[in-house]
Amino acid sequence: MQLKIEDKFAFKQQALRWANQHEYCAVFDSHQYQDPYSTFDLLIAVDSIATLESPYGDAFSKLEDFKNTYQNWLIGGFAYDLKNELEDLISNNEDSLAFPDLFFFVPKHLILIKGDDLSIISSDAEQVLTNISNTIITEEEQAIPFVNINCKFSKKEYIETIKQIQQEIAAGNIYETNFCIEFYKEHTSLNPIQVYERLSQLSPTPFSSFFKWKDKYVLCASPERFLAKRGNKITSQPIKGTAKRGKNPEEDKAIKEALANHPKEQQENVMIVDLVRNDLTKSAKKGTVAVEELFGIYSFKQVHQMISTVVCEVDENLSITEIIKNTFPMGSMTGAPKIKAMQLMEQYEKSKRGIYSGAIGYITPNQDFDFNVVIRSILYDESSKYLSFHAGSAITFYADAENEYEECLLKISAMLASVNGSVEIATKNR
Repeated sequence: MQLKIEDKFAFKQQALRWANQHEYCAVFDSHQYQDPYSTFDLLIAVDSIATLESPYGDAFSKLEDFKNTYQNWLIGGFAYDLKNELEDLISNNEDSLAFPDLFFFVPKHLILIKGDDLSIISSDAEQVLTNISNTIITEEEQAIPFVNINCKFSKKEYIETIKQIQQEIAAGNIYETNFCIEFYKEHTSLNPIQVYERLSQLSPTPFSSFFKWKDKYVLCASPERFLAKRGNKITSQPIKGTAKRGKNPEEDKAIKEALANHPKEQQENVMIVDLVRNDLTKSAKKGTVAVEELFGIYSFKQVHQMISTVVCEVDENLSITEIIKNTFPMGSMTGAPKIKAMQLMEQYEKSKRGIYSGAIGYITPNQDFDFNVVIRSILYDESSKYLSFHAGSAITFYADAENEYEECLLKISAMLASVNGSVEIATKNR
């Protein structure tokens, strides 16, 4: 079914509430960002014909079999800890969310919006449209109680850990790494739809997503694309370099220019670009890996980001699961050298990352795909009432630990506001 849509905002509100009535659903929303690599503005996938859930071990081969069996749209994600399937690595840190390592579903109903064009792919498209139209939106938002968020690191512990990581860099073990910390709250209730809509309002981003897998939610405001395939072209857009927005246009412009010319931010970015180029080489036709844009500065409602774009033409002999394996986990969330950085972060971090710094997205029937990087995301287990969000930053030898800590707080600011939270405990030296 294809038709024109008049009020996209109202449709999104109704469709999200209808989707959330099902055990499996996903909403991928670009929030009107103009992206030359995307094929739609909004994708909504609802209910399942079939599902795949697998721990690391042989998860990618199971996905390949699943894809070949159904030859349909696949919606799902890859947790960071799939690294253990790809390399001789472990994940022994505490895991309070227990997301699957790999999870995909074949949707019963798929809705795509591009501009004013609405397409519904379903065996009962008329009923889908009716169900959405009949979904009632409650006018009054529920009051969100104040939440005092905890952190697995005090500020003092964070700074001490950064110094230890910099000793690893001085010893030549790594050049750069992404060090992540978890903010969390136990025994708390929230309305995932309300929180996601608040997050989208505060921080609309091109790779925003609302993802429900049974009792687990990813409420995501990610600005970063991990990997996309369009025909024979592969695109990765790593982010390294973050700055706050200014209080007025003049200050904002100055901050943006300072980010563009900051030696440390450029150093971080180019290291990861080199890592991504190396990863793409494993899947590329010889001589086709190229940097389409280096140190691009993009502005979002909360932050400015330094984003580079790396592309290649793909070797036709590779399956899409092999292409993803060759680049996973994404360079922007690991470090250089990649394997050693992942080993060390397992040692210095206190929480299992799980779906954080993994990826969620879709695979099409014609073997294209698009996956984001799960950052700036609220993770929630509705059964255990556990709320979590991580933040990380790139650590180099010249990184200032105080500044890196403030960057982490900046990155979680929209999530905090979305759940009406404070991190006062995390900022105390205990």
